[in-house]
Amino acid sequence: MEAAKRAMTPDGLQKRKKFWTPRRKEALIGWLFLAPEIVGMLLLNVFALGFSLYLSFTSWDLLSGISGIKFTGLDNYIHMFQDPTIIRALKNNLIYTVLTVPVPIAIALVLAVLIHSKVFWKEYFKVVFFIPYISSIIAIAAVWSALFHPSLGPINQFLMDLGISSPPKWLVDPKTSLLSIAIISSWAGLGYTIIIYMAGLTNISNELYEAAEIDGASSITKFLKITVPLLRPTTFFLFITMLIGSFKVFDIISYLTEGGPDNSSTVIVFRIYEEGFVNYNMGYAAAISWLLFAIIAIITAATWKMRKEE
Repeated sequence: MEAAKRAMTPDGLQKRKKFWTPRRKEALIGWLFLAPEIVGMLLLNVFALGFSLYLSFTSWDLLSGISGIKFTGLDNYIHMFQDPTIIRALKNNLIYTVLTVPVPIAIALVLAVLIHSKVFWKEYFKVVFFIPYISSIIAIAAVWSALFHPSLGPINQFLMDLGISSPPKWLVDPKTSLLSIAIISSWAGLGYTIIIYMAGLTNISNELYEAAEIDGASSITKFLKITVPLLRPTTFFLFITMLIGSFKVFDIISYLTEGGPDNSSTVIVFRIYEEGFVNYNMGYAAAISWLLFAIIAIITAATWKMRKEE
């Protein structure tokens, strides 16, 4: 009753509450600051995502302009699964992922443990291993292309000095081009993986290793029973990020081989680039990009489910 009386004017009429209270004014100011980010996100992400999905059901020559967009239904998707270059790119992506995800993770884990426990000047080795990761991948690729030169490269010169008369031709041979690119990519990213593992190793208590030593455990036993299990969250993080990165590889392949020779090193992202910006077939390029999105989403979801069950 007292509150009602206070809300009444001297004429006995009820006083209206102001809409723009200080709290609402503060909230409006906050939304105004967020508005440019929200608009940018809608235009650059949501709109682009929806437009690319629509394009995947059309035939559009980029040079013909917006008026050249023609709805074709599922033709792009049907053609995609009958396209031998897409099948080849999928196989190459799978091989590249196997070569650049589990293998470097295993190597980095062993090196991180050795540096963390057996090597002096740890900070120096951290910097040495991390330098390739922060360097330009194109500069790294240029150096490695000289190292992998079939006749003048120091790697093949060394192999010939060992008595191998016909060393691999590396980047120019369809049998070894993808392996060569995987070696370069793994070497460039190894430092990052080592740094992440070393950060994880600092969180493992030395008391666990001391207790294992008292029980007579060997170094290998401590590594398999203590280090590896306790680093599973770190391994899972690296696996997910490197897995997604392996399906997004483009720059190093574009610079070194352009998908060749004979499509031996072509991958999904490079095929998207070829169709969209070389052949100007944006509809087909959009369909391939949605295939890539579906593959990454399925693999990530399956990995998360396995991790959750574990």
